[in-house]
Amino acid sequence: MGESPDPPFEETYKKLFDDIRIAKASNINYHNLFVVEECELPLIDLELLYGGDFEMEECKRKIAKASQEWGFFQVVNHGISHDILTKMRMEQIKLFKKPFHEKMNEKNHKFSKGSYRWGTPSATCLQQLSWSEAFHVPLTDISNSSDLSSLSSTMEQFATTLSELAHKLARILSEKMGYKSKYFRETCLPSTCYLRMNRYPACPLSPQVFGLMPHTDSDFLTILHQDDIGGLQLIRDGKWISVKPNPQALIINIGDLFQAWSNGVYKSVEHRVVTNKAKERFSTAFFLCPSYDTEIRSCFEPPVYRRFTFREFRQQVQEDVKNFGYKVGLPRFLVSSH
Repeated sequence: MGESPDPPFEETYKKLFDDIRIAKASNINYHNLFVVEECELPLIDLELLYGGDFEMEECKRKIAKASQEWGFFQVVNHGISHDILTKMRMEQIKLFKKPFHEKMNEKNHKFSKGSYRWGTPSATCLQQLSWSEAFHVPLTDISNSSDLSSLSSTMEQFATTLSELAHKLARILSEKMGYKSKYFRETCLPSTCYLRMNRYPACPLSPQVFGLMPHTDSDFLTILHQDDIGGLQLIRDGKWISVKPNPQALIINIGDLFQAWSNGVYKSVEHRVVTNKAKERFSTAFFLCPSYDTEIRSCFEPPVYRRFTFREFRQQVQEDVKNFGYKVGLPRFLVSSH
């Protein structure tokens, strides 16, 4: 038996797990937290963008509608070749299957300091623990890398194609708000966007433990490529619903910055990942982020949110997570909260 690739969750968070065993013994029912119905996200065929005017407009309308009503949608015929997606998944699995201590040792992978993350260092209770590990990689780490490995070249292809798709969708969403804007091209540069490769090991304490705590994304747009295990859930009409995996599709979701920029028209929706008792799950996400100095302001009057820079937003999120164990996010920036 070689060394396990899994992070030492049970040893590190032993006290939190003891708490749940006590709760179980006293019959606290956690189970109904996780009984949620499965749904299909709005599915949009991006091939229609290259059809006639009517098809193209109809496709753009669907993208905007899903962003307003769901904050999430999935796309097929997205232009990212099956080959790149398959290679990315294989490379990612190879990386995560390395022994835990190798992943912790940053000399072994050529990403910047702090790229490898696991668990939730600030967790004070089980609901704040994320049973997952991730490599959080700025795009500049990939393009500046002198590393000629197949991981590096695959990530570069993956990031370049997803970045183009993210910009295309951001442009469509801003056009639908009446803006022919270069804003996203000018502010969301390769130096500010990043990829995150995730692995959710099988979890003996599923479903009491999240793979990823409920949160909204602090960016403009996220594009997610996930495997067929399932586990992604989001809030819709006040209830948690489970997203049915579609291996052909990429999932797109609106982030906080787009909600603020669109004056609350496009929705950044809370989502989470639940763990699986028997199977591990893999996903890779691309985050369209601006530079820290970019000012986020509403494109309409009167604004729902006050102006803020991305840096200010990030600092507020970090402070709230430190103080409360979770992110408060956009409600902090409402105009009326002054």
